Formats: sequence, C-alpha cells, structure tokens
Amino acid sequence: MSKKVAFYTLGCKLNFSETSTIGRNLVKDGFERVDFSEKADMYVINTCSVTDNADKKFKTIVKQAQKGNPEAFIAAVGCYAQLKPEELAAVDGVDLVLGATEKFKIGDYINDLTKNDFGEVHSCEIADADFYVGSYAIGDRTRAFLKVQDGCDYKCTYCTIPLARGISRSDALANVLHNAAEIASQGIKEIVLTGVNIGDYGKGEFGNKKHEHTFLDLIKALDQVKGISRLRISSIEPNLLKNETIDFVANSKTFVPHFHIPLQSGSDALLKLMKRRYLTALYTERIQRIKQVMPHCCIGVDVIVGFPGETEAHFLETYHFLNALDISYLHVFTYSERDNTEAATMDGVVPKNVRNKRSKMLRALSVKKRRAFYESQVGSEFEVLFEGENRGGYIQGFTENYVKVRTPWNPSLVNTLHKVKLKEITADGLVAIEFLNSEVIL
Repeated sequence: MSKKVAFYTLGCKLNFSETSTIGRNLVKDGFERVDFSEKADMYVINTCSVTDNADKKFKTIVKQAQKGNPEAFIAAVGCYAQLKPEELAAVDGVDLVLGATEKFKIGDYINDLTKNDFGEVHSCEIADADFYVGSYAIGDRTRAFLKVQDGCDYKCTYCTIPLARGISRSDALANVLHNAAEIASQGIKEIVLTGVNIGDYGKGEFGNKKHEHTFLDLIKALDQVKGISRLRISSIEPNLLKNETIDFVANSKTFVPHFHIPLQSGSDALLKLMKRRYLTALYTERIQRIKQVMPHCCIGVDVIVGFPGETEAHFLETYHFLNALDISYLHVFTYSERDNTEAATMDGVVPKNVRNKRSKMLRALSVKKRRAFYESQVGSEFEVLFEGENRGGYIQGFTENYVKVRTPWNPSLVNTLHKVKLKEITADGLVAIEFLNSEVIL
C-alpha cells in the first residue's frame, strides 16, 4: 500500500508553486497525496520567513500534523528552513529540515519514515543556491501559479529573501513555455506568473549573469501559448516595470489589465533607508502610464508600516500619497524585525502599538480604495472566470481586471468564462452581475 503524504504551504504564490512540484515528485516516487486534514504517513510544511507571524504559525501547523497522526514523519522545507534550520529542527515532532537547494530532492532524504529522536538538518550555504528548479502549482481547476524566476540581488534593508533564496536566477524560456503548455493541457484557463523578482527575468537563465531574454521577451512568448485564456503578472518592481511592458499588456489578448506593484513607503526618505531602487516620482509615473493606456486596470500595492525611523509625518506622507494615487487595493505589512537584516539594527524603532494603529489606518484606506474601484467599474462589461467552490449558495469569480463577482450557485459555471455586465455592489462587498449571453466563451 502506498504511503500517504500531505502538504501545508505558508507564504507566497511562489511557495505554492514549489509545494506543488515537490508533491508531484513524491507522487512519482510512489506516494499518495492527501489533504493536510487527513491522516498521512508524512507531513511536509513549506515555510515562510517574511513576517513574524509566519514563523509562529509553523509550530501550530506541526501540532495539527501531530493530531492527524502522532506517528507521522514531519519535514520542514522553504525559506524559514533555510534561514533557521536548527530552530525548526528543535520543534517537537519535526524529523527533517531541508534548505533551499535540498527541498526539491526530498525523496533522497527519506528512507523508511521512522521518526527521528532529533530533527535532522540538510541545509546548504545560501551561496550554493545558484541553480534553478522550475515549478508550477495547480491549486484549483481555474488558475495555476507558474514560477519563472527565483532569488533576488536587491539589498532591501528589511528583507531576508536573498538570504533564504539566494541570487537572482531564471528558468529557461523554453522550459517556461513547456510548463505553460502542460498547464493548458489540463484545462486550466488562467496562469499567474510568479517569482521573487520577476521583472528581473532573464538573469541567470543559463547560469550566466547576463540576460539571455528580458521580461518583455518572456511575456511576448507566453502570449502565444495556445489554450490559455488569461495570463496575470503577480508582483513586479516599479523600476523593472517598463513602458514597453505596460503597452504590451494593454494590447495583449491574454495578459489581463492587473498589476501588483510594491511601493513599501510613500516617503522618499524612508525609501532611501529601505534601499529601494526608485523614489515616489517614478512610482507615480508608472501608475499614470498604466491608467493612461488601461483606464480600467486594477492596481494593487504593497506597503510597510512601522519601519525604523518612520515618524508620524513620514506615515502621513505615505497615507496621503496612496490616497491621491489611482490604485485599487493595498496589501499592508506591519514591519517586524528580522535577524541579519540592516533594518534590525537601525535607530528610531516604532512602538508596536503605533505600528498596529498605522496598519489599521491603511487597511481602512484599502477598503475605501477597493470600493471606489468597484464602483467605477459598475455598468461595464467584462469576462468572468468562475471558480469551483459553493460559498453559501453563491459561485464567485474574477473579471480580467480583478473585480470579484458573485452569482447564485450553478455547478455548470465552474471553470468557464462568461461575458457579463457588472450591476451593483452587494452587502458583502462583491459585485452582482447580469449575464449578457448564456454561451460559454471557453
């Protein structure tokens, strides 16, 4: 009888794509993949180190696994496993910890799944994480996360990602296209491109530093893949989002009008302290350019509150900057100190209660921004890709420009595209729709 393995993923879309690939490899090795809530012989937890909460959550997930099967073998992989392997290995119940280069070879490190007295660690020096492993995740029947790039050469003072994932390197273009075609062959309609710094695509493509291809080359090639209805760019640095890319997306049949562009602060003084590679003037230019060629484009923004040295004046500068920008929603991160980062040693530590207050203010601004964006789209016609879950008698989906809609549950709508008119915003903040025809587009 085949052994059962279950996975839990913390963190970003990139982690989800890698979990999926590790899972497929173990299935090839003879394992049967089951849900994390089920009894399994092995539980694999893909960790994250971006926030303090992700670190704390790990112990909770280990306890969940132990409840499912007290005798199960528990392995930890991912960013936190690379940064603090000994810490994870010391958590009660953890048998194996694999770092950045080892996680894709998990099958080589497990023998008979006998529990270890102490967590065993296999973790490389991060300088050795210089090769690329392609991945993609199929989380549901409608969309897939496709990894195109890994690592980062930036030195942002708050970030541990370069320490956890190594230098910037890219998948070979031919392999990306192969994976995209494989996804399309499984009937999935949407691909979300993911990586640590995807705008840097092309660097390290064949193990060398120079770019064989650019990000623009990548999206032009993906635009030609047959069988995919939508391509979505996940998160891209403002300094790497070129006008040519914006213009290409505006005219593409498959790339959708949706960008997620990290800002982190609306104060130039703080952007310099963070060692970001742009100032607010460039950021404003990017937003204006997008809205000029795609007025209906959805734009998401990452922002950090409570960075060391952030005064009330700096925070208000950020608040007013974001309030005035034509953006659609925010992802707000409350700054948390990370070991081995420059920011952790900086003066001007912002008290936790002040960080939380500022975070609440920006989250409220995000709600306002999303509502205003949805209102601006009511009355317009779009295509909706419906998802697979029955949520309280309703089925949900997203328009090309990331407006979340709902309509009464109908299983025949799952994973289909329909032309709709946006009618009104419902009490739960989604948008009710009117079908413009009963035919399925794809």
